[in-house]
Amino acid sequence: MSKYIVETNDVEETLQIAEKLARQLKPGDLLTLEGDLGAGKTTFTKGIAAGLGISRTLSSPTFTIVKEYEGTIPLYHMDVYRLEHSDEDIGFEEYFDGNGVSVVEWAQFIEEYLPIERLNITIKYLDEQSRAIEFDPVGEHFEEVVKAIVE
Repeated sequence: MSKYIVETNDVEETLQIAEKLARQLKPGDLLTLEGDLGAGKTTFTKGIAAGLGISRTLSSPTFTIVKEYEGTIPLYHMDVYRLEHSDEDIGFEEYFDGNGVSVVEWAQFIEEYLPIERLNITIKYLDEQSRAIEFDPVGEHFEEVVKAIVE
């Protein structure tokens, strides 16, 4: 499995690549999102939501840990940063094995609960507008998903 890097020049391009990705996803898919504060994790997730037909405004679930959105496929948006020194399981399997797409920010803090097959995404800040988005697919399904959006 190889890594793929896409550079975007503005917020609109970042949203577009995320929307394109969302159209390739199916229920039960897991995306992990890593990146510094302000790199664009929530912006990227907004693009995923748009691609899943979600019209509700998406905001970071920092304080609630999980926010659920209804679209053509449900979206489970998780920010598990606050679970860094916790072994709390908030029913992750129900989400990961559920009928929606899960997007997990700061996934390294719940590594033991994550399915092996997933799409790891790292967003790197290049400058005020530009980002490097690295896709690291784990599993054949995610390899196909990434190929469909980068080629």
